[in-house]
Amino acid sequence: SKLTNLGHLEMTWRSRVHFHPLLVRILHKSRLRYYGKPEKKMDMPYQAYFEVADGSGMMSMVLWNSLCPEWYHSMKVGTVLLLAKYAIKTSYPFKTHPTPGDSQMKRFATIEISLNVRDPPTEISIIPEEMVKPEWGLPEVKYRFITRSELDDLPHNYSCDVIGLVTFVGRAERARKREHSEDFWLYRWAHAIDGTSDQPFILELFATSQPDVFERIHPMTYLVCTQMRVIQGLTESPSRTVYLTTSNESQIFITGWHKGQPYTKDAKVKNFIQWTKSQSEADQIKKTVIGGYYPFPRPPDSFLKY
Repeated sequence: SKLTNLGHLEMTWRSRVHFHPLLVRILHKSRLRYYGKPEKKMDMPYQAYFEVADGSGMMSMVLWNSLCPEWYHSMKVGTVLLLAKYAIKTSYPFKTHPTPGDSQMKRFATIEISLNVRDPPTEISIIPEEMVKPEWGLPEVKYRFITRSELDDLPHNYSCDVIGLVTFVGRAERARKREHSEDFWLYRWAHAIDGTSDQPFILELFATSQPDVFERIHPMTYLVCTQMRVIQGLTESPSRTVYLTTSNESQIFITGWHKGQPYTKDAKVKNFIQWTKSQSEADQIKKTVIGGYYPFPRPPDSFLKY
């Protein structure tokens, strides 16, 4: 059928009401957002956004309301979609943006694709990977994996992906989203090693829209975290520790969830797997810890330094 592309949409969207179908690949996926309020009677007040791309560039795509429970879990990073009867809106200005793995990719930031259950009722089809043709020119998913030895030199707020062997995972903790608010963020601390440094990655993992993975992070699992942010310069003390925290677009994967993920082709992921083959499982298990209270950043040793 007649297809359009994202670049053409950006140039012509104001002069059209109906748009030709789009063929895109999902490069990033946000957590699911619930925006329900007691006074507003909405059946399914959910929203999720994705960054999708074709040969012309990348654009945001927003999934609304009852389409979220129906489609959110099947729309993975790397999935190819055929979209018809979608709407185009001007972009929401305050949304977060993931850092693309391919810095050369053009980003269309003025408009976004809106997928609704009506006005118009969007038609979504998932194209199986084995049916995707090279001539469609869809970009591959690219990552920004770093090793632990590279971490200390990275700037504050740098966006990266990591893989490591979990050596510690703390209990789930809660933090208020705002003072006096009844809403909480759920998070846990984890340590992961990759063999490139004596120090582990210190990871602050907020619960994303993957409860099945979040609850099953255990020592000795291979953990992949994407779109993490580097947090530098917490304290002035010489024992200053760098850590990584999740962003709105972070995805977390553990052993059992890796098969078929696009990052399995990444060179640094392959190097890590080679390193794990050289390790003795019994030795590593002795060094692992689970649960307990993990104060971070650590307080100084004495009151004088405090």
